[in-house]
Amino acid sequence: MRPLITAIALAAGLVLGASVQAEGVHLHNDKCSFGTDYDVRVQPDGVSFERDDGTPGQVFMHDGALRVDGRDVAVSAADAARLREYEGRVRRLLPEVAAIAREGVDIGFGALTTVVATFADQPAERSRLTAELNAQHRQALANVDNGLGQGVWRKHSVEDLMEHQVGDAVSTLVSTVTAQAVKAALSGDQRQVAALEARAGTLDKAIDREVDARADRLGERADALCPQLARLDELQQQFQFRLRDGSRLALVDRQAGHDNEASAKTKPEAR
Repeated sequence: MRPLITAIALAAGLVLGASVQAEGVHLHNDKCSFGTDYDVRVQPDGVSFERDDGTPGQVFMHDGALRVDGRDVAVSAADAARLREYEGRVRRLLPEVAAIAREGVDIGFGALTTVVATFADQPAERSRLTAELNAQHRQALANVDNGLGQGVWRKHSVEDLMEHQVGDAVSTLVSTVTAQAVKAALSGDQRQVAALEARAGTLDKAIDREVDARADRLGERADALCPQLARLDELQQQFQFRLRDGSRLALVDRQAGHDNEASAKTKPEAR
């Protein structure tokens, strides 16, 4: 019983690992790390940045004009050009992030489908689990399309998508597989136990074959966003105008990593 439960736990870990790799769409990795406190909305008449906590709370830019917390900000011709470039880059960035998020969802659910094919014995059970996965997959893609696909980036939206949509599906499958393991162990049929253990042992190779190559390509695609985000940060550093408190507008933060996010945000700006 213990070897089988260990194998099942390993199998679950492999699937979760595949989902985490797919979460490379989150703009934090070893090569670059950027974050934002703002929800971003791209519309035909401009791009808005909003947050509930912190100052400024609302920023709107369009065609070189800038409004911060409802107040128009006077900018130079050079800064107007920078703002136009900033807006254009954000407009081009969100569709690419949406495409990456969609691929990440596909990879995560591809891994889960591999688990179903590996462990579901009965055609009826396989059909039921596959139908559930397909419905959850469609819902996850709809969430991407209705958010990022509509030009709306909400803080932590991609992480929440992978954690909740894929995570819920993982929980369902793990409980089903574990129930099979317990049933086989209680039946005393060593052939059933051995068969489940063998399937758990082959899952690693199946995940490698079906998921890893796609996840690697997705990681490369996400890495390609880094220069675009770095350019946004560079433009911010070049802004000559200042906010009411004398600070520079910073909508995207360059961060040392997840563990250092708080310290990066509170680090005083070099003047």
